[in-house]
Amino acid sequence: MIGSLRGVLSSSSPNGEITIDVGGVGYRVQVGPALLSRSAVLGEQVFVYVYTHVREEAIVLFGFAEADERACFEVLLASHGVGPSLALAILSVHAPDSLRRVVFEEDLDALTLVPGVGRKTAAKLLIDLKAKLDPLESAARVGGLQPASGGVLAEVREALSGLGYSPDEARMVLRSLPKEGSVEELLRIALGQLARSK
Repeated sequence: MIGSLRGVLSSSSPNGEITIDVGGVGYRVQVGPALLSRSAVLGEQVFVYVYTHVREEAIVLFGFAEADERACFEVLLASHGVGPSLALAILSVHAPDSLRRVVFEEDLDALTLVPGVGRKTAAKLLIDLKAKLDPLESAARVGGLQPASGGVLAEVREALSGLGYSPDEARMVLRSLPKEGSVEELLRIALGQLARSK
């Protein structure tokens, strides 16, 4: 089983696949948007933590910038009804600390920000993840967290709700917001998008 790869980035595609050349062997690795945007320039050295997913018809490598991301990916895969694509999508919206916060606070709406996750799926996921993540560890980690993208998006969602927007409208616009930025900046962008959609 491959645990990590260090080599030269030989190709990168918009669909989230990179190729890492390690000693003349090219490994195709599926990565999330965050890692794809941080990837080195072609021809430069890269390092990724790897999860090896074995299926009947293929062996697929998934790459992560941090070991914690890989650990959360594995926890998600152990949850009912979660495959690699959905697990990667969840981690693309919620970094590990943000995901722990969501689970610890039972923030159903934050999970529905993930494309393809409705309220029923989110509710099942919360139950599953709460059973798999140590609540004491989660509480300790959440207590020491700095405000992260998940927390900022939650505040933007609350602000939109206070302004009279429906949960569906808020969910739609939150999915298209940048991952970085203050509550004020993201709220301004969200209100602009909502105004244009009317």
